[in-house]
Amino acid sequence: MITFDIKRPDEAIRSALSAKIDNLTKPKGSLGRLEELALRIGWIQQSLSPKLEHPFNVIYASDHGIADEPVSQSPKEVTRQVVFNFLNGGAGINFLARQHGFKIKIVDGGVDYDFPSIPELIDRKIRKSTRNFLYGPSMTAEEFNLAIQWGADIVSDCHHEGCNIISFGEMGVGNTAASSMWMTCLTGLPLIQCVGAGSGLDKNGVEKKYRILKQALDKYDRSNHPEEVMAYFGGYEMVMAVGGMLRAAELNMIILIDGFIMTNCILAASLLYPDIRSFCIFGHCGDEAGHKLLLEYMHVHPILNLGLRLGEGTGAVCAYPIVDSAVRMLSEMHSFKQASITKYF
Repeated sequence: MITFDIKRPDEAIRSALSAKIDNLTKPKGSLGRLEELALRIGWIQQSLSPKLEHPFNVIYASDHGIADEPVSQSPKEVTRQVVFNFLNGGAGINFLARQHGFKIKIVDGGVDYDFPSIPELIDRKIRKSTRNFLYGPSMTAEEFNLAIQWGADIVSDCHHEGCNIISFGEMGVGNTAASSMWMTCLTGLPLIQCVGAGSGLDKNGVEKKYRILKQALDKYDRSNHPEEVMAYFGGYEMVMAVGGMLRAAELNMIILIDGFIMTNCILAASLLYPDIRSFCIFGHCGDEAGHKLLLEYMHVHPILNLGLRLGEGTGAVCAYPIVDSAVRMLSEMHSFKQASITKYF
């Protein structure tokens, strides 16, 4: 696996940021989470006047071998159909990206389909679907390393286009199953607490999904080292997202974290490079069963709770206006001195 140079931002600026926030024309602390977010963003950017520039949402897509088992409401063909919907501008993430000024990059990391040449679709296909982890590892070590590298390279491209705040999304039938396996192996939480409905399984479907994943977990006789777990159970799109997140932190970018799958990706990334957490803002708590537990395990507090479970980066992009408000607070509110207002606390 390639290495990353991720450094926690310098703490020295925090006192100046806090002083600036406390001297804006408001009672101390009265803008709540906006103040907390402003402090974090200024700290990441090492600036008393931070800026959000050219936001991107990167969607990595890949199919999962475990989808050959009855673990998903959707057949594999849905992955490529949704990718075409992304390209045609008709998906949930598309209207949100248009609303909030995000550019989208769509990456084929392993969709089980031969796409024609499409300029808007970035071809980084490693293999047409991962293998079925019920019978062995999803990917080889070589494929894992390539996914990390290519995922990181996409973020470098965004950075070269002026991006300093980025979110990640995913598309891949079977990826909530894979994420449940990452969650139980990397946190030690019981598998039963990590398995949910995915794209819409009913109670019986969830129970069947659990039994299949429990069978796979019982066969797993390797270590719970993050790289081992990621390669054995993960999807190419998930590993690419880990690589993208690590590169974003290396480049001092703000990382907006989406739902259940992307939260598992940042968990895995943070077990490899703990300082990556400094660059993260968690967008929302989703409606997938394990997401709330995972956020609690990581001791993080998301901005929104809207009952979302679509993925694609939708929850992260929905949270962006709140992040933007925090930055605008720092840059546009007057201080007591500027406004000639007696400080009233």
